[in-house]
Amino acid sequence: MIELKGISKKFGDTQAVNHVSFKVAEKETLVLLGTSGCGKTTTLKMINRLIEPDSGQIFINGENITDQNPDGLRKGIGYVMQNIGLFPHYTIAENIALVPKLLKWEKEKIKTRTEELIQKLHLPESTLAMYPHELSGGQQQRVGLARALVSDPSVLLMDEPFGALDNVTRTSIQKEFKALEELKRKTIVMVTHDVQEAFELADRICLMDKGEVVQIGTPKELLYRPINDFARNFLAGQRLALEFKVINIQDIWTYLPEETIQDGESKSADLSIWEAMELLRNNNTSELFVSGADQAIKSINFGQLTKAFNQYQNAQLHE
Repeated sequence: MIELKGISKKFGDTQAVNHVSFKVAEKETLVLLGTSGCGKTTTLKMINRLIEPDSGQIFINGENITDQNPDGLRKGIGYVMQNIGLFPHYTIAENIALVPKLLKWEKEKIKTRTEELIQKLHLPESTLAMYPHELSGGQQQRVGLARALVSDPSVLLMDEPFGALDNVTRTSIQKEFKALEELKRKTIVMVTHDVQEAFELADRICLMDKGEVVQIGTPKELLYRPINDFARNFLAGQRLALEFKVINIQDIWTYLPEETIQDGESKSADLSIWEAMELLRNNNTSELFVSGADQAIKSINFGQLTKAFNQYQNAQLHE
């Protein structure tokens, strides 16, 4: 869906982006991760021509974006930023309707689509008549997402979309983000410097440093197959927490006890280790029934879960 070929950009004497190349598959979420100044936001903004590259080529759906009108290109790409960028003197409904009006949609179509998105993003319909300053930061961010999604673009660019939110609100919106069916149909490129957020939301991560790509891979590949010392050290301080988040029950299935019989409710083996631990702790239960890919069911307690996780870790490190 998206391909960058040897993209470079200089600002004065500073090489912001240096010969960056990558591909993003259709319906994939690629997260650009790195410290401030590593070139990730500049790279993102070159995809919708908010910044023009000095050299290299960018293709979206097989078309070179320099062959397209910049305004027309941007109308077909959703864009969500950290400061949200809502117009303060427009109502929420008017803010969301900006792109559909530019695309000359009929009023009824705009109204129907706006109400549909507001419902999906868990905002009351009364929000539509309000102004941005009357909403909380989390509500404003949902509106920003609605505005980016309203014309149903196939590509969505997100620049530190949850960076301005407090930790509790950010965690809540990240969960909604992952669960939203509307987003599962999109090809998404997202910028963040938050390692936990990248591992939570990405299908693949593009780790950048000093304007260059260090490594691209799945969260598991970055954890267990770091390409160099920079990649290894970048994740070192949060490694265990990241492993709990990206390893799921299905990954450790062979290390768990034998199958059992259970007539009641069982959880999916897609549960992360972290989620399984939370369930065992919060539900005040000594065991958890989990259904694997082959519909087999296993009963696990906290000790068995941690033992299997440790065995999986050791196996990965010795491969």
